[in-house]
Amino acid sequence: MQKTNAIVLTAGYLDTSSGKTAHGLIRGTDRFTIVGIIDPKHPGKDAGEVLDGKRRNIPVFATMEDFAKAGGQAEYCIIGVATKGGIIPDSLRMLLTEALQRGYHLVNGLHDYVSDHEELAALAKAKGLQIIDVRKPKKFKDLHFWSGEIRHVTCPKIAVLGTDCALGKRTTTRFLVEAMKKAGYKAEMIYTGQTGWMQGARYGFIFDSTLNDFISGEMEHALVRCWQEAKPDIIFMEGQSSLRNPSGPAGAEWIVSAAADAVVLQHNPARKQYKDLEFYPAYLPDVKDEIELIRIYGAPTVALTVNTAKLAEADARSYAAEKERELGIPAILPLEDGVERLIPVFKEMIDHSLTRRK
Repeated sequence: MQKTNAIVLTAGYLDTSSGKTAHGLIRGTDRFTIVGIIDPKHPGKDAGEVLDGKRRNIPVFATMEDFAKAGGQAEYCIIGVATKGGIIPDSLRMLLTEALQRGYHLVNGLHDYVSDHEELAALAKAKGLQIIDVRKPKKFKDLHFWSGEIRHVTCPKIAVLGTDCALGKRTTTRFLVEAMKKAGYKAEMIYTGQTGWMQGARYGFIFDSTLNDFISGEMEHALVRCWQEAKPDIIFMEGQSSLRNPSGPAGAEWIVSAAADAVVLQHNPARKQYKDLEFYPAYLPDVKDEIELIRIYGAPTVALTVNTAKLAEADARSYAAEKERELGIPAILPLEDGVERLIPVFKEMIDHSLTRRK
């Protein structure tokens, strides 16, 4: 895949959870080379240092004009924020107009499609520029029903699930793929959200833009195609939401329809209620209880990964150590320590799958 230069709009939200699309792109993408972040709150800083204290040589500019004055060149402009309700507010529409006027193709992961805004679509057409609305649903003829073909995928299939949304499941999935590749294995990621596509994952679908009747089939189709074309040693599947999130429960499809062989569960001990549902009397389960529910659905949980947001590192490490003793599985901090400790777990699964195939 040939990478092209891109800038990312974060509109003052670079250092918040609303900028998680940008966060994923800053941490790594095989589809684009990120050459600048446009954020008026952090001009002059390194985007990686703003994100997590790790320098990544991606400069932040207050405006697109500042980026251009600094000699920056890019082909694409990516919306890097999740807006309230997934809509394109007037302030963002003005930035997108400017991006088109400056000759950038647009990449949009919001539910509100840029191509549905007549003035933006007309400007893009007049300038011969492309609008990529990543969440635009597939046409009916391109969708798949579940068929049972998943039985032919014989490498380990690992679902990276969480106890809530916005916990870093995609980041952990990508870390796991990279770690297994560095260890000498052929690993692939099944993306299920717009950022996974932007990061360059080859196989997957957009979960929350897929008609419900086809979710199981699209999940299966992505795995089968990945298996047939890439012949991986192991496949990691990016989870969405959580099994019990009342605003959008998800997870059963990964275990049941995708026939997950195992689960990696991501959790933030500091979070007590579901994100943005603090007004509602529903509380995140204890991980032991969630692991039991996952087992009932049909898959063992082989590791706990800890999101450390709003936790002192010492407290996070203490929590991980306690859960590792209690659960009898590795409990790790992916952002702080990486995921290499889990390589032996998946090596054993790969070896077992190869033995079964003989």
